[in-house]
Amino acid sequence: MKIIECPRDAMQGLHDFIPTSEKARYLNALLQVGFDSLDFGSFVSPKAIPQMRDTAEVLAQLDLDNTTTKLLAIVANKRGALSAASFPEVDVLGYPFSISETFQLRNTNATIEESLDRVKLIQEICLQNNKTLLIYISMGFGNPYGDYWNVEIVQKWVEQLAKLDITIFQLSDTIGVAEPSNIEYLFKDLVPANPNIEIGAHFHTTPDTWEEKVASAYESGCRRFDGTIRGFGGCPMAQNKLVGNMPSENLIAFAKEQNIATGLDLDKYFVAMKIANQILPGI
Repeated sequence: MKIIECPRDAMQGLHDFIPTSEKARYLNALLQVGFDSLDFGSFVSPKAIPQMRDTAEVLAQLDLDNTTTKLLAIVANKRGALSAASFPEVDVLGYPFSISETFQLRNTNATIEESLDRVKLIQEICLQNNKTLLIYISMGFGNPYGDYWNVEIVQKWVEQLAKLDITIFQLSDTIGVAEPSNIEYLFKDLVPANPNIEIGAHFHTTPDTWEEKVASAYESGCRRFDGTIRGFGGCPMAQNKLVGNMPSENLIAFAKEQNIATGLDLDKYFVAMKIANQILPGI
């Protein structure tokens, strides 16, 4: 099982600015744990996400000498992609591609069709700079706006975007509505049909539903999971303060119970958790 730790997702919605040095201290601790990837920051408008305005400065303070963890940065347009791609330390660019028209406009100020054009441009930038593009299928399990959704729409967009030689997709349960039935349907259909593509899960969840989501995805072929320490962060549009990110310690517990290898150093994980307790309010 690959576990991707997402401190960017945990920090980005915080009102109080976390000092750059504290972000770097936390990320450096996470880099020693053994995660497959670290969603560490974003190259987006500082007006949109003020907390991430120092991503380049944080990057300069990261110690990458003794880690195999890949650095993942979120981008929302060509400008952000060019900025992220200019840093040799960044391995993966993540783009949130919503299959809800309303959320795509709110999140990236673009329609779905305009977003598709952006993906094409960003993929060109990635290929020119030896980067990997990861697509988040946002609102992948439903949306709160009344926009039409079904599993066939998800399948359609994964298949269409895969034609651009994109090899990693993360199906995102943005508002915490995924259920075992549609999780199973999606992964059992998409994983076998796309053997050369990595299809992961980014779940938002309540404390009492996380295990059924992870189990359904894993049993249906998913081997890549996003999480955050203590489940901090999440989507404010969930309209339920109990809905947060998938706690990475829950993913670790699930893997241990099922005898699934993660490659994580748990002692170093708990060191990172102590830092999270210090710098992330509300944990």
